[in-house]
Amino acid sequence: MQSSISTKLIRLLKNQKYHLVGEHSAVKRCRWLYETLVHDRPCYKQKFYGIRSHQCIQMTPAVLYCTMRCRFCWRAQSGDLGLKWEETHLPKLDDPEEIVEGCIQAQLKILSGYKGNPKTNRDKYSEALTPRHAAISLTGEPTLYPPLGDLIRSFHKRGFTTFLVTNGTLPEALSRLSEEPTQLYVSVCAPDEKTFLGTCRPQIPAAWKKLSETLSLLPSFKCPTVTRLTLVRHINLKRPDLYARLIEKASPTYVEPKAYMHVGFSRLRLGFENMPTHLEIQEFADELAKNLSYNMLNEVPESRVVLLSRLEKPIKLA
Repeated sequence: MQSSISTKLIRLLKNQKYHLVGEHSAVKRCRWLYETLVHDRPCYKQKFYGIRSHQCIQMTPAVLYCTMRCRFCWRAQSGDLGLKWEETHLPKLDDPEEIVEGCIQAQLKILSGYKGNPKTNRDKYSEALTPRHAAISLTGEPTLYPPLGDLIRSFHKRGFTTFLVTNGTLPEALSRLSEEPTQLYVSVCAPDEKTFLGTCRPQIPAAWKKLSETLSLLPSFKCPTVTRLTLVRHINLKRPDLYARLIEKASPTYVEPKAYMHVGFSRLRLGFENMPTHLEIQEFADELAKNLSYNMLNEVPESRVVLLSRLEKPIKLA
């Protein structure tokens, strides 16, 4: 990565505890890795889908690159702290196999810090040394990485499950994936185009139209699909009826309304008052469920997230 980005930007990422992998990828310790190893409190994805938090790698193949500049995103964006770079194109592409191996090694380096902690659950620590899930969701837009299907396949052949999270602005990249993830998420972060432009600040033309194309594409996937709503008070926490119209065309397996969390570089763009309470998310999810004829399957108040589906219970993936 040193050849592609300024030294200041590299230092900034490292100060934020990113472990850089190659030219454009990264791993970062998830809060829930610590919580599950030390306090036996797993991530909501474990409660919803059976993914084991202590065996999950939180990674991205596009750490500084995205087609949008969402106000709620914790990603470092061009202009933050006076640093600028081209965000919509990746540099020279790394090999998928090298990225996967680099991510596993970075995760093991992160885990090494827990070995001497007397509060660490020894059994979970032992299992964590063999990661089994990759959340391709850390930051940036992963569909900017052209061999994304090969990256997913590289994880799968090592016995991993994968979650892929996309903002949906590159439907052509999703349509040509050579391998589907275990579960596919599409972020739907506005009920209408005006709110979308003000909230997500796309850096490519026709982004709203492309998101619509992606939602129409979702029913063609064989894997479970999710529409994820990151909801920000006073910004996009409104009009569940319009969100429902968008989601209907995708007919996702699940809908995840989730509160914006005031963390990372989003603190340069939003205030603490923009973070909804879990009660607000519950109420919004209830209205959304009624509009979609979905059921409320589960919720995790600490993460301020609710799970909606037409299923009677979620598919356990691990």
